[in-house]
Amino acid sequence: MNWIAVQPYYKINRVVDGIEQRTEEQRRKMYLYEDRIVTKYRVFPLGQVFDLSYRTIGGEGGFLYLHTQQGVYSYTVKEDPRTFIEAFKQL
Repeated sequence: MNWIAVQPYYKINRVVDGIEQRTEEQRRKMYLYEDRIVTKYRVFPLGQVFDLSYRTIGGEGGFLYLHTQQGVYSYTVKEDPRTFIEAFKQL
């Protein structure tokens, strides 16, 4: 089955190595299918997803929120997710 929409997101990790602390940014993608949303480690059946919302932070990027039966999951995004959200709402 082919995906309908894709949204890049980022996972920020702080790594402590000896006395040095650095930030690592992992690029990931979220995929919207006809029956589910898939991230790197989670699968959300669309029947369990109530809504998607987006909040900007500063001038660059923001948070994409998945409102589900299990709670709210946040994903850091740099690209505007409006196309992804609209594709979800059309389903």
